[in-house]
Amino acid sequence: MGKNLLPLDRLLIGEKAIVKTLYAEGMERLRLLDLGLIQGATVEALHQSPCGDPIAYSIMGAVIALRNEDASKVFVQNLS
Repeated sequence: MGKNLLPLDRLLIGEKAIVKTLYAEGMERLRLLDLGLIQGATVEALHQSPCGDPIAYSIMGAVIALRNEDASKVFVQNLS
């Protein structure tokens, strides 16, 4: 893992980042890829639920909600 990479669940609301790698396997990996979390995709943290989990993200023009457990397996490079 590089110095500038952080797990997606650490991205603050309003920040943008670029997806660098996924640390998920099998069906979980395929699900994340199907949601648009592919290398090079831009993602923005939009909203957080009142309890903090899940968080809504904008990815490739779609808004998706990810639980922190899933988002922690997506590593991004912050653009902010």
